[in-house]
Amino acid sequence: MSSFETLIKKIENREAVIGVVGLGYVGLPLAVEKAKAGYKVIGFDVQQSRVEQVNQGINYIGDVVDQDLVDMIKSGQLIATTDYARIQDVDAVAICVPTPLDIYQQPDTSYVESSANEIAKNSHEGMLVVLESTTYPGTTEEIVRPALEAKGLVTGETVFIAYSPERVDPGNKQFKTKNTPKVVGGITANCTKVAASLYRNVLEGDVFEVSSPAIAEMEKIFENTFRHINIALANEMAILCEKMGIDVWEVIDAAKTKPYGYMAFYPGPGLGGHCIPIDPFYLTWKAREYNYHTRLIELAGEINNTMPEYVITRAMQVLNEEGKALRGAKVTVLGVAYKKDIDDVRESPVLKIIEFLEQHGADYQVVDPYVASFKCCGKRMETVQLTKEMLQQSDLVLVATDHSDFDYQMIANESKLVFDTRNALKGITKPNKYVKL
Repeated sequence: MSSFETLIKKIENREAVIGVVGLGYVGLPLAVEKAKAGYKVIGFDVQQSRVEQVNQGINYIGDVVDQDLVDMIKSGQLIATTDYARIQDVDAVAICVPTPLDIYQQPDTSYVESSANEIAKNSHEGMLVVLESTTYPGTTEEIVRPALEAKGLVTGETVFIAYSPERVDPGNKQFKTKNTPKVVGGITANCTKVAASLYRNVLEGDVFEVSSPAIAEMEKIFENTFRHINIALANEMAILCEKMGIDVWEVIDAAKTKPYGYMAFYPGPGLGGHCIPIDPFYLTWKAREYNYHTRLIELAGEINNTMPEYVITRAMQVLNEEGKALRGAKVTVLGVAYKKDIDDVRESPVLKIIEFLEQHGADYQVVDPYVASFKCCGKRMETVQLTKEMLQQSDLVLVATDHSDFDYQMIANESKLVFDTRNALKGITKPNKYVKL
């Protein structure tokens, strides 16, 4: 029996041992779902503290159900380790490590390279290796494949390599890892079949097969670039509408009544998270190899990146109208997470807003029911609990993240001046002085 047939049989019979490299926002939910599907799963991470938390059943990812993790650990279906030699024990492994940008806005693939090398070092015949980290088209072929073939493995015959982009949307109540459709592209047809077979046995969402890893890699960047550009359009419209005295939020509500040809995107204080602010720049970087300048993507990035500064400029204006300067003003910032109802502050535009408040000498405090502390301005900052007294004493209440836990009617009742960057007070009786983005 060939390596391909043996691996397919193991996957179908749930005899395959599955590895997941990187136990963060993507890796841990995937590891738990694979364990729940009946596979023995080994999670790998370089952080000893994270490994210990997993092995103790302590959940640190919002999209994972606490009891699911506890049950999988207690049953022995899921274990975590820092020992990459255990790769020798797995039949299939997913790489779910970060792919940040460096200081020059160029892709930092060091985590992918390190993971691929560790897997290759401990590889064996009959393995499936799937890269899930968001990256530029060509990464699977340029980084993962050479590492494994250097060990004498033959792609499509003794090792099966594919790319399947993660589609995690933190805080999404409807779509989780389990039911989100999956895209899979293998280097060969057999690579695609093996990877698709595993995902179909684990997930409820459809598995869509494409002809190559590059197609799947580009598909993921296209998804996020689409959102990146359309959010930039919404932000630009917000700036223009404010100058014209038009409510952009009402404009969007009216536009989305059209049942075709329009999809609603909303303005805000800027982009956050690990995907939308970063992924499009993987494409702009790769495009330079082909002597092509991605003008629209870069312009969208310019618009989105200036939104925190625009928010501060508007804050200054509304305070000036009340005869106050930003310097010395008491400002309450509501929310520091990059989106509502999550604890994730990665690339949050609110961090930039806080930096501006610090630079301009504002007397600010940050409230976030999901985030106890965060790093900003070179130091660790603590959030505080929202009170009526705090609102009453504030010169400006800035709604930066529209968490559902906030009592917006109380905020409206007790605040002297509210600047709402998220239209969070929609449908709420407004305070005397209320300004929207």
